Amino acid sequence: METFEELELKEEVLKALKDLGFEKPTPIQAKTIPHLLTSENDLVALAQTGTGKTAAFSLPIINQVDSNAKNVQAFILSPTRELCLQIAEDIKDFTKYSKKIKTTAVYGGANIDSQIRQLKAGSHIVVGTPGRVCDLIRRKRLDLSHIQWVILDEADEMLSMGFKDELDFILEQTPQEKQTLLFSATMPKDIARIAKKYMNTPEEIAVGEKNSGAKNVSHVYYLVQSRDKYQALKRIADINPNIYSIVFCRTRRETKEIADKLITDGYNADALHGDLSQAQRDVVMHRLRSKHLQILVATDVAARGIDVDDLTHVINYSLPDQMEAYIHRSGRTGRAGKKGTSIAIIHSREKNRIRILEKKIGKSFEKGEVPNGKEICNIRLMNIIDNLQNVEVDEKNMEEFMPAIYEKLDNISKEDIIKNFVAVEFNRILRYYRNAPDLNLATSKDQRQKRRGEIEYTRFHINLGSKTNLNPQRLMGLINEHPSIRKIAIGQIEIFKKFSFFDTDSEYKEKIIQALNGSDFEGITIAVEPVKSPPKTSDKKYHKKRRGSGSQRASKGRERNSRDKFKKKPRNRY
Repeated sequence: METFEELELKEEVLKALKDLGFEKPTPIQAKTIPHLLTSENDLVALAQTGTGKTAAFSLPIINQVDSNAKNVQAFILSPTRELCLQIAEDIKDFTKYSKKIKTTAVYGGANIDSQIRQLKAGSHIVVGTPGRVCDLIRRKRLDLSHIQWVILDEADEMLSMGFKDELDFILEQTPQEKQTLLFSATMPKDIARIAKKYMNTPEEIAVGEKNSGAKNVSHVYYLVQSRDKYQALKRIADINPNIYSIVFCRTRRETKEIADKLITDGYNADALHGDLSQAQRDVVMHRLRSKHLQILVATDVAARGIDVDDLTHVINYSLPDQMEAYIHRSGRTGRAGKKGTSIAIIHSREKNRIRILEKKIGKSFEKGEVPNGKEICNIRLMNIIDNLQNVEVDEKNMEEFMPAIYEKLDNISKEDIIKNFVAVEFNRILRYYRNAPDLNLATSKDQRQKRRGEIEYTRFHINLGSKTNLNPQRLMGLINEHPSIRKIAIGQIEIFKKFSFFDTDSEYKEKIIQALNGSDFEGITIAVEPVKSPPKTSDKKYHKKRRGSGSQRASKGRERNSRDKFKKKPRNRY
């Protein structure tokens, strides 16, 4: 289906769509609209968030509403205030030239008396949230007994938010003879139960596969230590200077902590959680929608109903407890035909959950490498240069200041001017990431490669020995105290009286020297220098072999001999 004209919608509806720039129906619209215009059968429609579901169900209803009647003819239930308002606004846009059709939004956090007055004045279409709709029904201010259409939008979200009882109560107030439309991104068991209980042999339309991830979204995970998750988040933000993202956390407390840290560290971030008042929430949402906010940190519940088309990333700072929630999270990016990225920052114990998610969404995760300091500095530097090249210059107003500027800079070379100007913006990033440690946690595959001996070792001399209380365990502890060399492979260790030797992965040669030289061990200044390296080999004696000093080995030998004395000798049977 190429155009909306082919759908046989009324002229005033088509005119409104043209004003909005709608040209070609999305897949869910192309399948749903003809069904609702020609059939009275109930419908279950499965499609990801951001695929055009609002137009899919509202356009055919607008096309059929009797504007001369005063009763409510269509009722749309949505999980959150934000989504409720958005649906109502969209319908008002679609009915721009259908002047007689009235739409009312009813939701919590707003004056109920004002909403009651609007309902009393007459509404053809009502959009509401579960709590407020139940309240209005009990007050006998909202009558659903004569409606022709019931639409449950984001039904799986409503159930995951705990609105099962409200949903049952509301649907029981509706007449038997009606058309019920259920729109959902996933099809959990509770949705199937509602379809079976309240729908009459519904037809099913699916865009994409059930419970699958959006096609335009790529999935990436970063494997780090739990304590390094926040640092990894910052690096992801730093390597994407134009990031426009929602960061999902599991709890309100975590949401507030992460947002506060980002704001303190100079990022354009804010939080959305249950402790905010409605006014505070509205301010945050306005900043996000107007793109005055780059990073929104939110819980799943607080983010329900957020509908923004241009998000570049969804970042799972904490994976959700329910796997279906990940589908909703990732579906907030890669919308309106654009590409998006869903990122999961995980620790080693969560690797299995990534495999489960891959099966759930039918797509593979790419293992990302948390960028190092040099990579971040390079990208940020190039971003500064791009901004310089693309900046709009107000020639007219700057002209009078240019002679004084030229005179001021007359004794500085062109190269120095560029260098100094860039440094003004770049120095902070450069200082912060100069000695940044590697945050990536090795996978079992990486570790297996190291066990196979695919490592070239460098031998080091260190000015500590058994006389200064050094042993293999304390040497490894000394190395692990430094984040930049914490995860390196350690080979042979030899402890002597006044000095020692140890072998480590040659890749970390400079980092070993930088980390250990000049540091303190029980009042002694450490001096480390490389000596002749052992050959590249898979010989087990070079991998994680721990040798003590001669006296330690002799002591262990005596211990074994003493144990042997007390071993029971075999009895002579003859």
